[in-house]
Amino acid sequence: MIEERYELAAGRIREMRTEETVRSPFREYFREMAGFVGMLDEVRMKLADGTYQEQGIQKLAEWNRRLYQDILPDAYETSYANPSYAVQELGEGYGQILSFLYTELRGAVAYVFEQKTEYLDILYELLIEIYNLFEEETPKDEKLEQIRDHIYWYASDYCDVFAADRIREQIDPEKSFAADIIMNSDLKDLRYLYRFGEYISENELRTARHLDGLPEDVIQKMADVYTEGYREGFVKAGKDLSKKGVVEIRYVLGFERVIRRAIENFAKMGLKPVVNRSAVSVLTKREHLKNGYYGAIANKQFDYDHRSDQALFLDKKFVERKLEVIQTTYEHNREQAGKVAGPACIDMFGEEPFTPVQKEEVIRLTKKQEELQLQFYSRQSQIINQYIRGDERSFTIVAYPVPEIGERYEEIFDDIIRINTLDAKTYERVQQALIDALDQGEYVHILGGCGNRTDLKVHLHELKDPKKETVFENCTADVNIPVGEVFTSPVLEGTEGTLHVSKVYLNELQYRDLEITFADGMITDYNCGNFEKETENKEYIFDNILHKHPSLPLGEFAIGTNTAAYVAAKKYGIEEKMPILIAEKMGPHFAVGDTCYSWSEDVRVYNPDGKEIIAKDNAVSVLRKEDVSKAYYQCHTDITIPYEELKRIAVITKEGREIVLLSDGRFVLPGTEILNEPLKNEGK
Repeated sequence: MIEERYELAAGRIREMRTEETVRSPFREYFREMAGFVGMLDEVRMKLADGTYQEQGIQKLAEWNRRLYQDILPDAYETSYANPSYAVQELGEGYGQILSFLYTELRGAVAYVFEQKTEYLDILYELLIEIYNLFEEETPKDEKLEQIRDHIYWYASDYCDVFAADRIREQIDPEKSFAADIIMNSDLKDLRYLYRFGEYISENELRTARHLDGLPEDVIQKMADVYTEGYREGFVKAGKDLSKKGVVEIRYVLGFERVIRRAIENFAKMGLKPVVNRSAVSVLTKREHLKNGYYGAIANKQFDYDHRSDQALFLDKKFVERKLEVIQTTYEHNREQAGKVAGPACIDMFGEEPFTPVQKEEVIRLTKKQEELQLQFYSRQSQIINQYIRGDERSFTIVAYPVPEIGERYEEIFDDIIRINTLDAKTYERVQQALIDALDQGEYVHILGGCGNRTDLKVHLHELKDPKKETVFENCTADVNIPVGEVFTSPVLEGTEGTLHVSKVYLNELQYRDLEITFADGMITDYNCGNFEKETENKEYIFDNILHKHPSLPLGEFAIGTNTAAYVAAKKYGIEEKMPILIAEKMGPHFAVGDTCYSWSEDVRVYNPDGKEIIAKDNAVSVLRKEDVSKAYYQCHTDITIPYEELKRIAVITKEGREIVLLSDGRFVLPGTEILNEPLKNEGK
């Protein structure tokens, strides 16, 4: 039946290429869509008969570029995937909707490679339905309403297919499309990269080549750091890993040699892998963010332009429908979901910093829809935590550079391996000296220098029993690799002032002159210097840091101690390209949103010295005891001030005594001087 539906739909779409039943300019649009589907059908047939896999790497690269060429930067300006061009060619109203349709149709690339024929049926039938509407002569407003209706019912009717399958792919190792490629391919033959259906750039190819050239012991070491960090996350949090059976692996293509060894390591812990693709449908994506495995991002502007396409159908009824599907799917897979231990992530960095163009033509959420979306994310998190409990799961994340980082890529890569494997015991001792000082404080005063306008007081939790309790966690190399930070959940009341950083890169977006003001720990104002108009700057921050919340609390304050990473970044001139994972270890950092302990605040956590960490809640997160929907924001964004922009960090005691930790970008607290050693060699 599914195959019959496919043949009927594909056949009807082929007819679109020569029909004259739709007037211009829409005729040209649908012909291009039909041409795209025709190309996918050709790939599908080649995959089915094995001829695709047998092609040489050059031919595979040509096919890969054909599949993505319409959204690559050099073609995007005249692509219907670009809302600005679509509106220019097709008119206001039609342009936005048909650009969305094309974007949704592009998800078919993944479905072809995964042989999800039912998904292709659904998408192709949607295209045909909307094409049929354009064959009829009806007033514009009426036709737009008809199109919106079709899109709405597409989203509503098939939510139980797309959203439900998405959940199963995140919890069930039997959904093994990517894992099979990783474990069964000849990784020396880079043709395997083209079997995923993702866009493959020089970054992925060169990364795979570089890893192929590394000795086996280095690859094993990289895998061991990754998997041991994951295991240690459970040990240090007092969580029982033996109860679990599934690890969710998230990574960027090119690292398969490491991932294969990691999967073998996880198997020894009793964990099977789920390796699911980053979502490609508006029904499963969260804005432009990536969550799963993926290849090269063909065009970040394209992803950003379509981040709010849900606005076409997002209403209370749809939210309730999707939440029902999520709840039902988890309930039907309760036992399997309970086995999920959490994600293990390999991130990448080094791409050119991206600042999006803010376009008038893109689809936007209304204020009411923004509120609905926030409600959805909150309730979704509650459902997930019901079946994959926060107090039973953990995670780990490590990052490596991509070749785009520069000519010294191989040298940088090797340096990052060194940084990711620094001696944790040394940092543990030094960081304890910092914690001993911090535990004496009522608040911490952070003051910027060298043009940095930061002037911020961070209020600390009070210790009832200093001999047994501590405020800061001594973080070595477990869940967040590499080593190098002490962190806490601040007391919101009394936390006030301004946080400023000249340049920072967050969630693949660049911010210049980012400035955030706090009062009683909550954001009261914000701005940046990315755009000429202040309104655009504020919208940029509201969308991508506040994630459309009116305000966010300061969920974390930390002091990074990894001066070796800082010096390496300066040495190669890659400071602004460093991922937050490493950058947060290169100075004090401040996270807005949820605390580091969200969903597991009641789990007792201890530092290596045996003291219990008591600063896990704040005035917002504690609301979970009354109404969990008021306690969490489903976001956590770290913002780091580099050492060179620091004038001073000092602990202020109740008595008014000042304990200086850092002065002019150097550690001055006794017992921490060793952290300055790498800084002495800065620039060499």
